[in-house]
Amino acid sequence: MAPAPVVEPLFKKDEKALCFHHELLYDAKVLDSKPVDPNDKKSPFQYKVHYKGWKNTWDDWVPEDRLRKLTQENRELANNLKHEMLAAQRAARAPPASKKKAQGSTRGSEERQTSVSAAGPRGQKRGRDYDIEREEAFQSRRAVRIHMPDRLKSLLVDDWENITKNLQLVQLPSSKPASIILDEYFESQKSYRRPGSAEVDILEEVVQGLKEYFNKSLGRLLLYRFEREQFFDIYTRMESGTSDLAGKTFGDVYGGEHLLRLFVSMPELIAQTNMDSQSINRLKEELTSLLTWLSKEPQVNAYFVSTYESPGQAYIDKVRSNA
Repeated sequence: MAPAPVVEPLFKKDEKALCFHHELLYDAKVLDSKPVDPNDKKSPFQYKVHYKGWKNTWDDWVPEDRLRKLTQENRELANNLKHEMLAAQRAARAPPASKKKAQGSTRGSEERQTSVSAAGPRGQKRGRDYDIEREEAFQSRRAVRIHMPDRLKSLLVDDWENITKNLQLVQLPSSKPASIILDEYFESQKSYRRPGSAEVDILEEVVQGLKEYFNKSLGRLLLYRFEREQFFDIYTRMESGTSDLAGKTFGDVYGGEHLLRLFVSMPELIAQTNMDSQSINRLKEELTSLLTWLSKEPQVNAYFVSTYESPGQAYIDKVRSNA
């Protein structure tokens, strides 16, 4: 019988890396490594790290999942997490303000069909009283902020204008559907994580969760009114046993533009879960990492369409007649 392969530490002695301390990533240097359980040949490793610019008294043994390879993408992830932390601190110090309409990349959200915050019967309470109570309950939940790179914000604005102002549509089915985008992200990231580790499991869980969120929320949350007729046509083809789209999911048909809209809705969706703070922070990290990767030039060119199609006057008239 062949001997079991020797498990090597993912980070070497004297290697420079990024290390989490609470919610932020800091420059660090690996001083030493050892198995968590010396008696287990498959034991994960822990690492003694020194944080750059910190006193040696802060040197600490940390589990492998707190370390990240020193890549450009992880460097941007560290900067984005810092940016969001500072923004959250400024927001916490700011005086309360009345609720304003969404601006910028989310200004089209008012046109989308939103049912995520739909509530039950109002009973005998007046609508205004109910709305105030619901708003206070929502605001009392943990605020969730996900950094959206400027490049992707611009794509969201262009997407909104093309559909709501120019009366154009994204051509479907997409040549690079959301499910493929998420699969390719998974493949690009798993090489930075130890095979069979919890880090790979978390990555896979997040990717699969996003696919499920996308499929369940597309028709309810992610469409502009002008896209509804197109959606009904796509849905009919998916339900038909003889169509080219038979058996496919929305993630196999809709692409990067609609996937990007899902990330705009994710803070609200996360806020309505029962996730604890640690799980939310970890999910925010994974989503920020994905968005950072998605904003790179190769991905932008591959996953987002440069031109939208005009559906024709008959389609426009049908939308207007159903308004």
